[in-house]
Amino acid sequence: MQAIHLARSCSLGRFCRRRRRSHDDASPSALLLHCRSGGGAVLCAKAVVRSAHAHAHAMEGVKEEDVRVVTLRAVEATPESFAPFGQIIAASPDGDEFGPHDAQLDLSRGIPRFYIMRLKNHPLKFWRITHHASVTQCLGSIGGEDWYLGVTKPSMVVGADEQGSDGRKPVQSRAGHYYLPPDPAEVRVFRISGSKFLKLHVGTWHAGPQFKADAVDFYNLELSNTNIVDHTTHDFKKDDGVTFVIED
Repeated sequence: MQAIHLARSCSLGRFCRRRRRSHDDASPSALLLHCRSGGGAVLCAKAVVRSAHAHAHAMEGVKEEDVRVVTLRAVEATPESFAPFGQIIAASPDGDEFGPHDAQLDLSRGIPRFYIMRLKNHPLKFWRITHHASVTQCLGSIGGEDWYLGVTKPSMVVGADEQGSDGRKPVQSRAGHYYLPPDPAEVRVFRISGSKFLKLHVGTWHAGPQFKADAVDFYNLELSNTNIVDHTTHDFKKDDGVTFVIED
């Protein structure tokens, strides 16, 4: 009845169609609340129905009993083993000149942000993985606490027509770029131990940091708006029926 009432009150049909994309991103309750509170335009019943169907599908997802648990053994991150995903930066003598052993940074697309990030309760399992398309992120634990990171290679593509060799089709991120969804079979896990940090190549998919302690502080170098406009995430549980456990 609420949807029918909205349809009758929507006299600006063309406006409703123009608003369709943003309506689809909102929950049905949010759409109704927006309408009732007079938040701008009157919303269409179709928008509410579409949103209800989309949110029901998202909530349904993959049944827990159908989720496949994949155990990945962590390997020590070295400059050689981590090369496809980024760089491992260890201590060097004072006075050394800049060279290929240093982090090769790209911070040119915004204001750099260097801060201490406190993380709590990040056990050795994950099912979401993220990439940043505009920055070479650097991460390191303060005090040399051991930590773990799940990664897979960058998969950004030029446009919507490009697809992977395995038939994966491009998806457009909210940030605007296109990428191929990461392949669960290509995920690797690294252990980062001691006084070193890592630099992720632009677009490297990463899950973590994960760790055994209750809480760990990390220094993080990215851009000031990375977490707002450049945070593309893939959900392996929902989209592939897979979750990962780290074995050390």
